[in-house]
Formats: sequence, C-alpha cells, structure tokens
Amino acid sequence: MQSAEQSRSEPVDPAPRPTRRSFTAEYKAAIVAEYEAAPHGEKSAVLRREGLFHSHVQEWSRARDTGVAPGTTTRSSAASSAVTSRLSRAERETERLRVENARLNAKLAQTQAALSIMGKAHELLASLAEGSDTPPSSSR
Repeated sequence: MQSAEQSRSEPVDPAPRPTRRSFTAEYKAAIVAEYEAAPHGEKSAVLRREGLFHSHVQEWSRARDTGVAPGTTTRSSAASSAVTSRLSRAERETERLRVENARLNAKLAQTQAALSIMGKAHELLASLAEGSDTPPSSSR
C-alpha cells in the first residue's frame, strides 16, 4: 500500500525526453546515393529502414547539388534558405489562390446554370399564363 501512495504523489514519466538526431556528412551522402540508386518502388523502403522522411533526402541532395557541405550553415546559405523559403511561401500562396480561383469559377458556372434554368422556367410559366387567358370555369 505504501508504494501505491508514493506513485500517486510522484508522477513517473514513462518515456525519457527524446533527443534530436544528428547525421554525419558521410551518412547523408551514403543515404542520398542509396536513395537515388533505388528503383522507383523501393525508395520508401530505404526511408523506412533508416527512419527518415523524404524531406531529409530532398534537403541533403539540394545541399549536395549547390555545393554546400551537408550540415554546415553559413550566412550565405542561411540567406539563400531565407530567399528559398520566401519563394516557397510565394509559390504556396500562388497555388492557394489558383485553387480558390478554380473553386470560385466552378461556383460561378453553377450559379449561371441555375439562373438560366430559372429564366427558362419563368418563360414557360409566362407562356402558360398567356395561353390560359380565359378564367377557369367553376364546376358549381
């Protein structure tokens, strides 16, 4: 009973706090090479095996292609990443606006079709009303 009282008063953290992983330049180069050499259907297997995301490989291959040593950050690469993030934000905003424009165009087309149908229905009812100028006869 003593241990039950102690466990209530002192919460126990079930898992230790996770630590951020760091990768060596050699590891990054090896994974990028293996990923690029893998056939189309097996690329994700490399990522699962290593516990990585596609964004890791993209970032590492982009750094390799620009000639920046992986894992190093300089003022110029930080500035270029800021420009890239601005472009990415602008591209994301452009894409969001394209999607919204397509949605609004579809809604406009739907509204125009509904108005056209309502106009035709109005014309039909008007022609029916003109055709029956005589008042209905009473059956009494």
